[in-house]
Amino acid sequence: MTGYWLRRIERCDPERDHQEIYRISIGFEFPWDYQRALEFALFRTYCVPSISRLLAATGEFEKRPQKRYDDTALLMAELAENGYDSPRGREALSTVNRMHGRYRISNDDMLYVLSTFVYDPIDWIDEFGWRPLHENERQAAYFYFREVGRRMGIKDIPGDYDSFRKFKDAYEEANFVYSADNNRIGRYTLDLFCAWYPKPLRPAVAMGAKSLLDDRMLAAFGFRPSPAWVGRAARAGLHARSAVVRLLPPRRKSKLLNSKVRSYPGYPKGYSPSDLGAPEPPADIDPALLRRRPR
Repeated sequence: MTGYWLRRIERCDPERDHQEIYRISIGFEFPWDYQRALEFALFRTYCVPSISRLLAATGEFEKRPQKRYDDTALLMAELAENGYDSPRGREALSTVNRMHGRYRISNDDMLYVLSTFVYDPIDWIDEFGWRPLHENERQAAYFYFREVGRRMGIKDIPGDYDSFRKFKDAYEEANFVYSADNNRIGRYTLDLFCAWYPKPLRPAVAMGAKSLLDDRMLAAFGFRPSPAWVGRAARAGLHARSAVVRLLPPRRKSKLLNSKVRSYPGYPKGYSPSDLGAPEPPADIDPALLRRRPR
């Protein structure tokens, strides 16, 4: 790829133009990397017992893991492609807030999940991207999710990029501990990753995915580490991919909302963001997890 989009990013102001920069990065420059990184970012949040307990209680990851994955990916894509203050963006945020509003979720847990959307893709691209991120892209990711977080009602968002990173690191140090619910949700998620590949390849996919988890995540999930050679092979493959992508011409069509979606064929045609999202909580859920009892 050439520097067409990078030159455009360089001309932007990361705070004022954060939506444009983020849309270019996720839709044109690094769509595959962002997709993989956000998969692992969500995986990372399941290392927190308070988060995995709620997810286990809803039963959604056991019964409909692909739909839950697609809902999250599409809602985030709607915000990035259309803008968080566009009609579809506001509808997507309303859907997210409606789902979260059913449950008792601490502000710190919400803030932590938000932080993974900023920094996990940056860390992934730093290691596996076809080019280094520009500083404008790093800062724009922070400003973008700061504004998304404000519209989700998340309080006390740290005031700059470095402070938010410090919050994320400190939160993980304090909250990544093993629980049975972590293991349960982690296994459902790993099974989902594997289900995207032919059955004979699934054991290798599982080993490859686990090889990309750090030691703290492996301990929080209770997963056995993959052999060291698997990690070396997985990383070599990802680096080889980036070398090939570097030779390609710049992408002219955004990949946001232009990829096949298993749960919603043809999306976005015929759909609106309010069609996405989880159903009402199950009748037998622990009332302590609910913000209010469902009617």
